[in-house]
This record gives sequence, structure tokens and C-alpha cells, in this order.
Amino acid sequence: MADDLDILFEEAYKKASSTNEKLPPDVMLKLYAYYKQAVKGDHFSFNANTDANLRNAFKFNAWRQLKGMSEDEAKREYINLVNTIIK
Repeated sequence: MADDLDILFEEAYKKASSTNEKLPPDVMLKLYAYYKQAVKGDHFSFNANTDANLRNAFKFNAWRQLKGMSEDEAKREYINLVNTIIK
């Protein structure tokens, strides 16, 4: 099952990465947060050494809100979101 989940997750990532659709900022934050939780879990890191500190703070906060969610659950949520918003 985990192998199938990983394949579906990779397909969803490719679909999201290659879309030409303009997605709302809140959806982009959700995609970011689920992706980071799926690949890094609760191992949070924050890079404050850029010019986009406010944007990075929003991204970090969105990811941090998923603390405790398992990587597999985050992958499923990411897949569901991608399949819901991208045709």
C-alpha cells in the first residue's frame, strides 16, 4: 500500500508542478504544507535569510499547523487536494 501511495503522491506532485492554472494563495499554502509534511514530517526548518521573509513565514506557519500528521496522511491529503483543484 505504501508503494502505491508513493506512486500516487509522485504523480500528484508532477501534476501540481506542471499545471498552468493560477491557484489561489491559500491553496498554494496547503499544497506546500502537505508536501513538506509528507517528505519531512515534523522536522521543521525555516530559512529567514531571504528577501521573502513574510512569504516564507506564511509557508512555515502553514506547514507547522500540520504538526503530528503522519507522512502517509499528508500524502493522501496532498493527492486529494491536487485531484480536487487541478483538472
